[in-house]
Amino acid sequence: QVQLVESGGGLVQAGGSLRLSCAASGSILRINAMGWFRQAPGKQRELVAIITNGGMTTYADSVKGRFTISRDNAKNTVYLQMNSLKPEDTAVYYCSAQRTWWDYWGQGTQVTVSS
Repeated sequence: QVQLVESGGGLVQAGGSLRLSCAASGSILRINAMGWFRQAPGKQRELVAIITNGGMTTYADSVKGRFTISRDNAKNTVYLQMNSLKPEDTAVYYCSAQRTWWDYWGQGTQVTVSS
């Protein structure tokens, strides 16, 4: 099992920044990639960013150039730096770990961007 704990969400004005953290523990050696997803009210959960064990990153088109995913292997932590936030970024953000698929999920952290 893998446990994921997110932190760093909150309320910010449009144009502001937040950094989310996801601390992983448990059986993390077989994890192939880590990702951030988000779900806004009334919408489906969507992929925001992925980082593989090799450091390759992928971003949703809606966040390219504004968000950066990174990892600190010594701390077993993945980060999502979010800049130039927009009201449409408002959502619950979830951290996930991929083994065969996105097998493990955190509890989520709320990000609210006011206009």
